[in-house]
Amino acid sequence: MKKENSFLKTLKKQQIIYKVILIYFLSLSISQAELIKPNNNIEPYQVIKIQLTSLQKNNSPSIDNGIEQTWEFAHPNNKKNTGPLDRFKIMLKGKSYNVLLDHLDHEIIQENLTDSAVLFEVRILGEDKSYYKFKWQVEKYNEDGPLKDCWLTTMVSTPMPLGSSI
Repeated sequence: MKKENSFLKTLKKQQIIYKVILIYFLSLSISQAELIKPNNNIEPYQVIKIQLTSLQKNNSPSIDNGIEQTWEFAHPNNKKNTGPLDRFKIMLKGKSYNVLLDHLDHEIIQENLTDSAVLFEVRILGEDKSYYKFKWQVEKYNEDGPLKDCWLTTMVSTPMPLGSSI
């Protein structure tokens, strides 16, 4: 009876462990599914807002989720230039663009607008308490397919330092 009781306790512990592991992997797949996909109802300003808000909390709900969200709205031509997602992650974590990751605040200012392209000035307050300015351009994708008429990022300049908030 004692051995059977011990066996049942061990079995229940294993079941709990399996359930925890299953929940963990399900949450990973759900967090990936939560990425906002481009659609033709998302306006140019919203594209950049989605990207910046995601980069501001890059590792939430999962590691590099912000970078992956930003990648979703990259124009196919931009993706060709930056390489696959893993190379894009390395680029954003590099010296030129890492100020975007986990930044403290941002401001988006529309500069130019045409029917097919919009240029914005984006100001970032980095974790280092310094301000940076970027030029950020989105264009309406005009080829057939699921991205037709979606606004996608075609260019982000390197950061221009603006000074410190201290």
